[in-house]
Amino acid sequence: MDAMGTDLELVSVTKRYGTTVAVDNVSHHFKPGTYTCLLGPSGCGKSSTLRMIAGHESISDGSILLGAKDISHLPPAKRGTAMMFQNYALFPHLSVADNVAFSLKMKGVDASERIAKAREMLALVDLSALADRLPDQLSGGQQQRVALARALITRPQALLLDEPLSALDPFLRIRMRGELKRLQQELGISFLHVTHGQDEALALADEIVVMNNAVIEQAGPAREVFNAPKTAFVAQFMGGHNVIALAQGHFAVRSDAVRLTDTGRGTMDGHITAIEYQGTHVSVCARIAGDQEVTALLPDAEFFTTPRNPGDPVGLIWEHEKQHELTS
Repeated sequence: MDAMGTDLELVSVTKRYGTTVAVDNVSHHFKPGTYTCLLGPSGCGKSSTLRMIAGHESISDGSILLGAKDISHLPPAKRGTAMMFQNYALFPHLSVADNVAFSLKMKGVDASERIAKAREMLALVDLSALADRLPDQLSGGQQQRVALARALITRPQALLLDEPLSALDPFLRIRMRGELKRLQQELGISFLHVTHGQDEALALADEIVVMNNAVIEQAGPAREVFNAPKTAFVAQFMGGHNVIALAQGHFAVRSDAVRLTDTGRGTMDGHITAIEYQGTHVSVCARIAGDQEVTALLPDAEFFTTPRNPGDPVGLIWEHEKQHELTS
């Protein structure tokens, strides 16, 4: 697409709803041509941020720049962005091809040209054979691909996706993750995807932006955010980490870095509270001093070589370099 390489930047963006601050003075530069996931719990400000970029919410303060142009107060259709909504919002009485071509019809594009472009988009999402069907004759995954084609036909500089996989069953969700990533790489435009699913963000994102309480808590490459969380919130929300508080401060250690040993021989001692078989791994939860819980994720063969039971005393051990200090 001709929109390759466009920068998107938030400059001190704030959104207030009355006395409630939904997004608080957020600044961030989204690298061009990347897949970015805005990740966080419900109410953290991620969807409000996306809707402000799309123009479906006004900003209270700050600026939104796309390709160095301030788009903060432009209507959605003039911004150079396109948004794919959570419920797809397809017109039930229009064919797949007419759904995809609808925005071009509103712009007055000639019928033959808009249908040709719609069919080009349907080929991109592998739906050419279904162009004449109605939306209710499609599966959930097919409807999603129609919504994607409809958003992409406007040749956006950035595609905005609001929890696009949440309505799909788990198997289809995983398949569509691959489809979204393939499209983003093939088109070379920026995808900005809101999700509350850590697995989804890790699978898709070049960059993860973790939001909490209306601000960005941490942003960076997906692997860096997972392996080196800066705060207790990020470590806990990303999952796979133990956050341990001691008198001298607190730190995170990945669950798969923790091993079991005899009491008195580990980094700290505890009692096993729960054991969960997970197929390739066994999750062992132990309570340590201060009523904190630590989880060790062990390969199943390792656990069953020396099986343990709830209530057993146990030593927990990990390499010191796997311990990651947290700022808060």
